[in-house]
Amino acid sequence: MVLLVIDTQKGITDDRLYEFDKMRANIKELIALARENGKEVIYVQHDDGPGSGFTKGDRDFEIFDEFAPNDGEKIFFKEVNSALHPSTGLLDYLKEKGEKTVMVVGIMTNFCIDATVRTGFDNGFEVLVPEYTNSTYDNDFMDRATCYRYYNEFMWEGRYAKCITMEDARDSIRKS
Repeated sequence: MVLLVIDTQKGITDDRLYEFDKMRANIKELIALARENGKEVIYVQHDDGPGSGFTKGDRDFEIFDEFAPNDGEKIFFKEVNSALHPSTGLLDYLKEKGEKTVMVVGIMTNFCIDATVRTGFDNGFEVLVPEYTNSTYDNDFMDRATCYRYYNEFMWEGRYAKCITMEDARDSIRKS
């Protein structure tokens, strides 16, 4: 099992996110627990391209300080929603390692997390999504709470992923 930390970048990791404090605490805990238990923590950063303010070299592009990778932890870059899109190299990396399970945390629930969950499922991974470890902003179609609940409580569970409690997430990291 690996822990994928997706798009937790400085420009978007803040209190505009649904249940930000709970999400922040849960992700920090899972990163620490994964490291303590010898599980690989892999980071993914979204690059909107030159001039966007959200590309390599820009402050907003950098990973949120509280989730910062340790030396030697892998970072993959993407220009599309799914962290597992072939263009990132992450899918090939996981397949070469023989990984079967990915635990997905990060931002934005309705964009990059949803795309990664579905792509993971389509590629045969067991996808685990712990409660309150992904989040998003309000949008023109639904508020952030409704959006979170729609994906975590309705769309993914039983279709594309196992949406699990933090207790189950801790157990998965310790036992796998």
